[in-house]
Amino acid sequence: MALACQQNSYCKEFQTKVKSCTPAELPGKSKKEKLKGFEVILEDTILFPEGGGQPDDRGTINDVEVLRITRRGADAVNFVTKEIQAGTEVCLKVDWKRRFDHMQQHTGQHLITAIAESMYGCPTTSWCLGENISSIELDIPSLTDQQVADLEDTVNEKILASIPVTPHLYHDKEDPELQQFRCRGLPDDHVGPVRVLHVDGIDSTLCCGTHVSNLSHLQSIKLLWVEKAKKKDRTNLMFVAGGRVLQYLGRCVKVERSLTTLLKGPLEDHYELTDKAVKGFKTTQKYVTSLLRDLAVFEGQKFKTDSSPFLSLHRKEGDLEFMNIIVQQVNNSNKICFLTVGDEKGAGLFLLSGPEDFIKDMGPKVAEILNGKGSINRGNYQGKANKLSQKGKADKLIQEYLSSKDNTEKCADNNIQEKKEP
Repeated sequence: MALACQQNSYCKEFQTKVKSCTPAELPGKSKKEKLKGFEVILEDTILFPEGGGQPDDRGTINDVEVLRITRRGADAVNFVTKEIQAGTEVCLKVDWKRRFDHMQQHTGQHLITAIAESMYGCPTTSWCLGENISSIELDIPSLTDQQVADLEDTVNEKILASIPVTPHLYHDKEDPELQQFRCRGLPDDHVGPVRVLHVDGIDSTLCCGTHVSNLSHLQSIKLLWVEKAKKKDRTNLMFVAGGRVLQYLGRCVKVERSLTTLLKGPLEDHYELTDKAVKGFKTTQKYVTSLLRDLAVFEGQKFKTDSSPFLSLHRKEGDLEFMNIIVQQVNNSNKICFLTVGDEKGAGLFLLSGPEDFIKDMGPKVAEILNGKGSINRGNYQGKANKLSQKGKADKLIQEYLSSKDNTEKCADNNIQEKKEP
């Protein structure tokens, strides 16, 4: 028996009965995260389980939200967080907006696949119904812009022709008539009749998904772009169908208006204006990099001639090269440099240079204060910091270390002087 959603994809509400309800867990976003609930199997359903490249539906069972629907043999398995006992009469409601969108994309894929194969001899090897746009993998090395334009014109002509789309059931999967229809193979656990979708005069293919009943319900199809697929000599064709065409256009209009304001020019000039802006940015970036290098040399030389034993410096625009140049210019392992770059209230990089014993002792402590990680590299302790806002605490710790060292050295000097006195 085909599910009710496969017999009438336009049915939005449905009465049925619960066959079974068993405790289960739904995997979360992480491997350790699991949601406890129940697997509900119904006598029949309008809630489509995933299959044929189409995601599963969303909806409710007696107003209980269904979070996941999978197929197990001939049954659709619904995951819910509330127990619904076996034998309960229930009312199903499908998330129609999601369902109709999937119907449009899925039937659109069938239409594009059939026309592409008839025009260019390239069968579809796989497809993906994405959240915003969908893609079809075609067994062809490439498609020219003109070929894509001709394909788009042809599929939209078929939509305007209002061609019927009709599912037919074959109760014997060994029926020789099935051999003439397009198919990438039945699932190993397939149970029940075989469903064939006929697009009159265009295509007949085995498919379990939900579809529109007439190509006119697709409204329109826009082929977006092509790109090389991961598999050799295959091409991915990106597309949107139905309501997604308007949504895509809406997003494009928002971006266009934003760019028009930002670039101070109309759509026709956006490429040239953007190219000019990018080139200007790269030139400025090179200039800034040069200035930072000069500044690093200046800071390093200044500290080298300074009598102070400790330099603490932060530069938001700096990088690891900036810090290394300063240390190279100082070129004195007895002087301590504590350098940071990045967002002073957020994350960035740090570098600590100085005597070997100081680096080994203070490096990990400074990293801990900055909520970061580091290691010794070329005699310096450097790494990433997640809280540069704590730099003041790290400065204080280093100052305390220096004060303690000074006191120790003074005591040692005094002991030596006392021993010298007669």
